[in-house]
Amino acid sequence: MEQKPIIYQLIPRLFTNDNENCVPHGTLSRNGSGKLNDITAAVLQSIKDLGTTHVWLTGVIEHAQKSDYTEYGILRDNPHVVKGEAGSPYAIKDYYDIDPDIAVSVPDRMAEFEAAVSRIHDAGMKVIIDFVPNHVARQYHSDAAPEGVRDLGADDDKNLAFSPSNNFYYIPRQLFAPSIDLGTGKQSYVEFPAKVTGNDCFTAFPTQNDWYETVKLNYGVDYQGGHTHHFQPVPDTWMKMLDILRFWAAKGVDGFRCDMAFMVPIEFWQWAIPVIKDHYPHIIFIAEIYDTNLYRDFINVGRFDYLYDKVNLYDTLRGIQTSNFSAAQLTGCWQTVDGISDHMLNFLENHDEQRFASRFYAGDPGKVIPSLVVSSMIGTGPMMIYMGQELGEPAADAEGFSGYDGRTTIFDYWSLSTLRRWLNKGCPGNENLTGRERWLRDKYRTILRLCNSEKAIVKGRFFDLMYVNYENPTLNPHRQYVFLRNYADETLVIAVNFSADSCDLRINIPRHAFDMLQIPQGDAVMTELLTGEKLHKEFAEDVPFETFVGPYDAVVWKVKHKSVEKSDKKIMPQGAPSGKKA
Repeated sequence: MEQKPIIYQLIPRLFTNDNENCVPHGTLSRNGSGKLNDITAAVLQSIKDLGTTHVWLTGVIEHAQKSDYTEYGILRDNPHVVKGEAGSPYAIKDYYDIDPDIAVSVPDRMAEFEAAVSRIHDAGMKVIIDFVPNHVARQYHSDAAPEGVRDLGADDDKNLAFSPSNNFYYIPRQLFAPSIDLGTGKQSYVEFPAKVTGNDCFTAFPTQNDWYETVKLNYGVDYQGGHTHHFQPVPDTWMKMLDILRFWAAKGVDGFRCDMAFMVPIEFWQWAIPVIKDHYPHIIFIAEIYDTNLYRDFINVGRFDYLYDKVNLYDTLRGIQTSNFSAAQLTGCWQTVDGISDHMLNFLENHDEQRFASRFYAGDPGKVIPSLVVSSMIGTGPMMIYMGQELGEPAADAEGFSGYDGRTTIFDYWSLSTLRRWLNKGCPGNENLTGRERWLRDKYRTILRLCNSEKAIVKGRFFDLMYVNYENPTLNPHRQYVFLRNYADETLVIAVNFSADSCDLRINIPRHAFDMLQIPQGDAVMTELLTGEKLHKEFAEDVPFETFVGPYDAVVWKVKHKSVEKSDKKIMPQGAPSGKKA
């Protein structure tokens, strides 16, 4: 059955940690860590109940950290090149292993991961994990790789700044000397020659604002030699990364969220993704990408299924909420992705962004409804939410390395009150939630479930109504946005209100919409899907569509059309209205 992916992102280290007394900069023994085993069938059923189709397990692959696991044969990381006590999930130190922090039994960590994958599948959802192809931890070493797999960098010629056969880039004859403390004596971190830092920092002297805990991987591009490409024969790094993808695909994962995908040559994706899909055709690839000019190439050439739409829709919605952007700018968002909108992954939160409820963003989780409706219903592509978002998690803690920044830390051992109270020690439910949290979670559930119960959202067409409502005295185009979604004999009239004031809208629906979407005019039964309210009225070009929308709220009116001719059994053509669709 055709589905619109609804992705729930969670970081196991934080998600099920029930320690109520975490301290900033706390160690593993002091603050504790969530475990994969605690993501139980009951927890997964509650996640699925939101309308979730995919669970993104973030930070499950072994990464650099300050905790000591040497008794299990895991080399200890030098703490001077680890960010925070827990370390960044994106400083991978062994692509073939599971982070020991999230295992109850460290020797059985891979089995615990495989069991979690099985539980997610048994709950009727799919599993996404991170693939981090651009960079690794400075002390990368695999103790779990299959026999015959050589470590990244093991065969590099470190005397060369660049070689197509090297896995890393080097700065010959220079000692790694970032503007951070590398320690003294036997405890110091020494790297000679220096390797290039992960954020394309081609110097031995990265700053504390660089990704100094990571090393950039070499895919055959000589960045300092005129950006020349050396892709034939296939570079060794390509082969090693393809093997890693195959390894995790065989573990039963259903998709890869590819970190900073645009920092890797598109030719690699063009080569690797079809190879994986030849054997695992169900697997999806999601690109983290921040340049709209690259969108079409990464879909058509790079072969990605979905792309982050951060710099387009996310930034616009945030601007409407925080920077007095006009809601009318949403028209430009769908125009930017016209023809590829079904490949766009939308979100309001993730581990990189500030929480919607934080004082750095909206400051009030109750204001989320218009943004949530637009991001989840404007296109047929995936919608993603971040653990605790549905509870209004405010990220009001200064956890340690992360500090008080409106984000949930990825670098520290920590626990979130909203999640602890909802999880209720393995018995998830509303019992310990506040009234506002219960109200908000129910709103998320209602809206996200509509994304797959309504065909007009799953696979329907979009029609922007703003162009015929700019001079409408009942609608403020800077604060309200209105559009249609249509499939066969069902049409949704969607109106959102970003204002603190309620509005009584009389929405103009032009003849062009009726013609291009092949919608019959006339008497219709209507249901408001967020509240269940019903009404009976004319749905026509010469009768404005009337609706009340509360402050920071939305309406989704469903119109079930009467058949035009009983003898015509065909599904209406799905051609999109020229110039008015996304």
